Amino acid sequence: MAGRHKRKALTRDRILAAALQRADADGVAAVTMRGLAADLGVEAMSLYHHVPNKDALLDGMVEALVAAIAPAGPGRDWRQTIRMRFLAARKVMLRHRWAPALIGTRTTIPPCIYAYYDWILATLVAGGFNHHLAHRALHAFGSMPLGFVQELFAPAAPGDAPSADELDAMATALPHLTAMVAAEMHDAGDDPLGWCDSQAEFEFTMDLILDGLERARKR
Repeated sequence: MAGRHKRKALTRDRILAAALQRADADGVAAVTMRGLAADLGVEAMSLYHHVPNKDALLDGMVEALVAAIAPAGPGRDWRQTIRMRFLAARKVMLRHRWAPALIGTRTTIPPCIYAYYDWILATLVAGGFNHHLAHRALHAFGSMPLGFVQELFAPAAPGDAPSADELDAMATALPHLTAMVAAEMHDAGDDPLGWCDSQAEFEFTMDLILDGLERARKR
């Protein structure tokens, strides 16, 4: 009948988008085939025509995250190109706080990750790096290409920031650590670290690495 609405076709992209939305709302543990089927208004078995199992679904979610970073071709300025892409990746990770943990749990590396790192190498080589120094650069970058550094992205637990009494107790035994925490501690809102500006820390570390690599490239 002309007035009847057609059901939107079920596709892999729709399934992955629904999985990302569910993970954003309730965490990765809430991403189940049955739950996604309910979200999409289909039978659970319909999903298996597009994602054969749960691992394939989770790998697909990583693929969707990497696609959102959207690397272009190598730019003329390798440093600026890399910097902008890493910051774009960080925006993706900040939108999906569960993503670093998911990436870390994959037992095999999804092909999209290899493609992304190949782009990084292409950018470095186009910028004058040989493959030996580009290899060292990948080690130096660690997880930064994906927008996070593990020690600065662990979710802050309630009470992670020390109280004034705790700072006083620490001062004698750990004077420099106490002074640093006291100087840096502030209300960071929803910052991943919870008590200091992890975006500033991310950019500081990234720029330090990029500056060092540029010096090494010129030698």
